[in-house]
Amino acid sequence: MAMRITPSVLNADLSNLSGEIARIPSADGVHLDVMDNHFVPNMTFGLPVVESIRQRTEAFLDIHLMIANADRWAPAYAEAGAESITFHVEASDAPIRTAREIRAQGARASMALKPATPIEPYADMLGELDMVLLMTVEPGFGGQKVLDLVLPKIRRTRELVKTTGQDIWLQVDGGVSLETIERCAEAGADTFVAGSAVYSAGDPDQMVRDLRERAVEACRH
Repeated sequence: MAMRITPSVLNADLSNLSGEIARIPSADGVHLDVMDNHFVPNMTFGLPVVESIRQRTEAFLDIHLMIANADRWAPAYAEAGAESITFHVEASDAPIRTAREIRAQGARASMALKPATPIEPYADMLGELDMVLLMTVEPGFGGQKVLDLVLPKIRRTRELVKTTGQDIWLQVDGGVSLETIERCAEAGADTFVAGSAVYSAGDPDQMVRDLRERAVEACRH
């Protein structure tokens, strides 16, 4: 199973995003947290900034929409050229339709769940998705610690993904570091969002490589 590291720029220099993205060439993608101060108590940037980033980098753009009314806005981010669009099921009235609209734009469709949201009610729609994102912290701010209570949900989600027979990525977001990535990988995650751990490191790209190696080692065990 391939291990992917998609660093979040939330803890990077937001005034120089293209430069910050250039510091992590070994990353498998760049995780962009879009927040609206409604779905989560924080605000970052929106569609115009993502469009600008798309013009300045060829990196795989992994958009995480932490916004209200996700059904309306998610397809626009795919149309802007991002390769992966994640919407929160808690902010969606029509998740299957939204996933299909994202895919129709040529992007990967992903559904995110907060720590307390169970995966089981959505088991039947996994085939409509290319990735499931499980929040390992309450969304809204970087620098939080992993909530270990999410680890059993990662395991259950991995088992549900297996039953589909499809290549659906399982991403975790929140508190991922050299100290925590092994637990998440052992539980079944294969795609990891790391913000503080990467951009607080002296060499962010080396940290990306170290995180990937740690995840791979965990799976070997």
